[in-house]
Amino acid sequence: MPAIITNKFRINNAEQFSESFSEASPEVYYLGIGRPQAFATQTRGDLRTENQGTDSAAITPADSIIEEFNTFDDLLAVKKITSSDVSYVIPRRNWATSTVYDYYRHDYGNRITGTTTIQTANSGATTLFDATFYVLTSARNVYKCLDNNGNAASTVEPTGTSTSVLTTADGYKWKYMYTLSATQQANFLSTDFMAVETNSTVSSAAVDGAINIVKIKSAGTGGSNGTYTGISVRGDGSSGTVSVVVSGGAVTSVTITNAGTGYTIAYIRNADIVSAGATGLTGAEIDVIIPPKGGHGFNAVSQLGGFFVMLNVSLEGTESTNTGDFTAENDFRRIVLIRNPFSGGSAASASTLRATKAIRIAASPTPGTFQTDEEINQATTGAVGKVVEWDATNRILHYIQTRFNDEGVDSNGNRTAFSGANVITGQTSGATGTPSAVASETADQITFTNGYKDTELDRHKGDVLYIENRAPITRASDQTENIKLVIEF
Repeated sequence: MPAIITNKFRINNAEQFSESFSEASPEVYYLGIGRPQAFATQTRGDLRTENQGTDSAAITPADSIIEEFNTFDDLLAVKKITSSDVSYVIPRRNWATSTVYDYYRHDYGNRITGTTTIQTANSGATTLFDATFYVLTSARNVYKCLDNNGNAASTVEPTGTSTSVLTTADGYKWKYMYTLSATQQANFLSTDFMAVETNSTVSSAAVDGAINIVKIKSAGTGGSNGTYTGISVRGDGSSGTVSVVVSGGAVTSVTITNAGTGYTIAYIRNADIVSAGATGLTGAEIDVIIPPKGGHGFNAVSQLGGFFVMLNVSLEGTESTNTGDFTAENDFRRIVLIRNPFSGGSAASASTLRATKAIRIAASPTPGTFQTDEEINQATTGAVGKVVEWDATNRILHYIQTRFNDEGVDSNGNRTAFSGANVITGQTSGATGTPSAVASETADQITFTNGYKDTELDRHKGDVLYIENRAPITRASDQTENIKLVIEF
């Protein structure tokens, strides 16, 4: 049976997701970075190799259970996403002179009346939201194109914020929708996307079912020349009227004299033009363009296709509410979105959480200098890990343990936890260090128990909703990474 999932369903899903950040009992989302180690072909605990691509060509993550587990193993840190970090967005379309823009129609994708031909936009789009029917101007105003002057090029940039339909000198008709605020420009404007919101003034002025545009589909022949007024717009609305000019026996223009209200179906009939005085006119067909629910500008999010949501998160140096959760001593190759993670056995709530494990090294014997990304071993226990950061000042060794040999599992395929006051050795640097035996001590605002601190983010608690593998990003303590994640529904 023929069926579709409508764009309204997509917008509904976007609304549900966006609103979940600010509800009374909201879902909790964290954006994380991970994968400090290079992408390569690696040996697993079962001695089989796994090709993960390279740093310049990482493979696409699989949508699998194991991929979700693996994501936690080399995660570095996460940051909580707040409602102010979230916005509906739509594809960015900058106004540019000499461009032919599509105009709004209510029936793209439907069959043209009397034919089996699909109604398409000038660009070839068969759906409204694939059509190029809105623009962002240099003043950061967004306008909807209501008429493109017979598929002519746009040469005059629209300006102004009037709630009335704007006609520019090139014959285009535009409807002002909203203006991007300074905050929106800073946080939710990218090369490809821009924020969308409903302007309350424009929404209040919108008239449901008002007819703003009509198009001459067929001019007809044989009509008496003249201008004929008071012609009613038929349909389910009221008060709509137009005037029609007939020249050379054909309809040459149709002007709306009263937009009316309440139209969801509307017609201007050849017979009514004849009755108004255009004696002999036959074959004239006029397309009446039906506005969206509420009228143009009533709801910019739904009318411009706001089924995209952007999450905007900035990682500022080693920011944290307690310690340097986001290390600047290593790079990252993965971005993840996690819903409802746990920390210390309870629902996570801190603004940032470190996802790596840590060992406090005793001052005596004097530890060596461990190297970032080197393998570390604990011969007594058989534990294997990979260094994320060596904090020499506080003698803290931050590390991860993955499913691969030389960075998490031993030659027998076992992943064993580091434990006890047993010497740890760096396999590249040759550095050694003995974990502290102090029952409880604090360094760099991290509390260690017998020299060890587990991850602040509980492993495998929470749903991984998004994984992106990418080329390595090198961090620095005075550097900010701005991550804009766009989700399409």
